[in-house]
Amino acid sequence: MERILTALLLAAALVVVAQPAQAGARLQIRGADISSLAKSEAFGGVYRDARGRQGDAVRILSQAGLNFIRLKVWVNPADGYNTKTQVLAIAKRAKAQGVKLLVDFHYSDTWADPGKQFKPAAWEALPFDQLKQALYDHTYDVLDALRRQGTTADMVQVGNEINGGLLWPDGSNSTWANTAALLNAGYDAVKAVSASTKVVLHLANGGDNGLYRWWFDNANANGIRYDVIGLSYYAYWHGTLEAFQANINDVATRYGKPVVVVETAYPFTTADDDGWENIILSPEPYPGYQATPQGQAAMLAKVADIVRQVPNGLGLGLFTWEATWTGVKGNGWDPADPSSGNGWENQALFDYADRALPAMRVLGHG
Repeated sequence: MERILTALLLAAALVVVAQPAQAGARLQIRGADISSLAKSEAFGGVYRDARGRQGDAVRILSQAGLNFIRLKVWVNPADGYNTKTQVLAIAKRAKAQGVKLLVDFHYSDTWADPGKQFKPAAWEALPFDQLKQALYDHTYDVLDALRRQGTTADMVQVGNEINGGLLWPDGSNSTWANTAALLNAGYDAVKAVSASTKVVLHLANGGDNGLYRWWFDNANANGIRYDVIGLSYYAYWHGTLEAFQANINDVATRYGKPVVVVETAYPFTTADDDGWENIILSPEPYPGYQATPQGQAAMLAKVADIVRQVPNGLGLGLFTWEATWTGVKGNGWDPADPSSGNGWENQALFDYADRALPAMRVLGHG
């Protein structure tokens, strides 16, 4: 009996010892892009926790375990959203919940991604030196306003999915010296506001190792300054999970920088909620992961696990995109067209009854 009691006590002790290790294994960043939230709320969008209780979306995310939000910034969008005004308001709500902030500068009046990096209209005719100054001033202005209201950004993206550079044609990486000058102007603006804020350089196509080696080899050769490598990885577009894992491991160790998946997502249904065709329609967009609440949760858990396994602890975490972009009439994809709809609501973290999906808790405890 004494041996049995001793064994039981030892097993209990091991369980107690194991708990901090499990807690320590949680990712540093368990995040969600909620850039759509301000406009959604303005057009009547509501959010509910998993039990159906209506509340503040930021608080619901925080209570599920998420600890970071991502907010994009456009310069002068047609609808007046995704500007400094909304960033300041949502940041205040996030910080009040103990949630950190990643600010994503698109340096455009609309979406910037690998296929388009259009200058803001107000910057269109500027000579290069003035364009560089405009980028610096815009970056500083938004971040300094955040700092002055007591909600300093924790991380900042200088550009969004800048595979081909930014502010085309001037900042295209067909001329790396120009790309470097613009990105370093952004870096300097970030650090002038807060030396501790981390600067992220963000590419799409997270499974394409050739792209990442080419891009960051050139970045290093041209003296581009940054702290963190950001990736977009959508399993139905950007290659296999194995290719993504190989790439993220390689870039972290090759460049000695922390890595973070600033965009990933997966559908929880094939159904439509707003009369605008969804971008992803397949019942199984990636083999083995169905477009169901369970499939969405499993995919986010898998991406989180890959990031957790990055060598040397360099995997910081991930952000799901776009957690609060539900099917709210008026909150469509085109800021210049109020009649446009949302092709992404089947990949949000809230279902069509506005309830938090299982993926939210999975991500929050990743």
